Amino acid sequence: MDTWRTWELVLPRLERRHDVLAPTLPGHAGGSPLPPDVDDDAIVDMLERTLDEAGWATAHIAGNSLGGYLALRLAARGRARSVVAFAPAGGWAVGDPAFAAVLRMQADLHTQTRAAAAQAVLSAGTPTGRRAATRLLTVRYEHLPEDLVAHLTLGVAACDALPLIEAALRTGYSLDAAAVACPVRVVWGTDDVLLPWPSTAVRFREDWLPHADWVELDGVGHAPQLDVPLEAAELILGLTAA
Repeated sequence: MDTWRTWELVLPRLERRHDVLAPTLPGHAGGSPLPPDVDDDAIVDMLERTLDEAGWATAHIAGNSLGGYLALRLAARGRARSVVAFAPAGGWAVGDPAFAAVLRMQADLHTQTRAAAAQAVLSAGTPTGRRAATRLLTVRYEHLPEDLVAHLTLGVAACDALPLIEAALRTGYSLDAAAVACPVRVVWGTDDVLLPWPSTAVRFREDWLPHADWVELDGVGHAPQLDVPLEAAELILGLTAA
């Protein structure tokens, strides 16, 4: 449910080497509206149009969580030169009840964040508030700017999350892994509490991407680009330079 600013601490390092496009996903605060019949294919279609509008036939693509999954879907359509997926969604084993439980927890989180949104700026001004706001994303939070934490909290509140969650519960996640021809690096924090490692990576590791470059980050949470931005940037640049 984050906006493009989840990558804010990583962008300066990437921009020294690349032209960078950091779009907000459809349905997220500041992104394009969701189509009436939202599903994975419709969102990937919209992301392809974003690449087209930028004049980019292909790009090195990095994404986190839902963004990591969508980056892999773009790769399966031939739009990626490389993919770095940080804790991509969709890797639960078939039939794992944690899949539905996590999505329902996110729906509850969205409701709670909307109710508390009026206090987001005030809360982000205290260490306790910043810890509470980022507890599902990071282990480290002390370095995160107050305005960034407030922005991301308000972004969660403004996200059109329920249609995305309902679509995921209805259709699940799929990947034409055989069509992914570019280099892929999958990065997971061992302290990820939103998509715990390794139980939520089973399909990626065993079925879809066993030959990817797998990187474990000890003591890192769900969003390495926030938790350890310098390391996250180097993991992206290490693959784009290969």
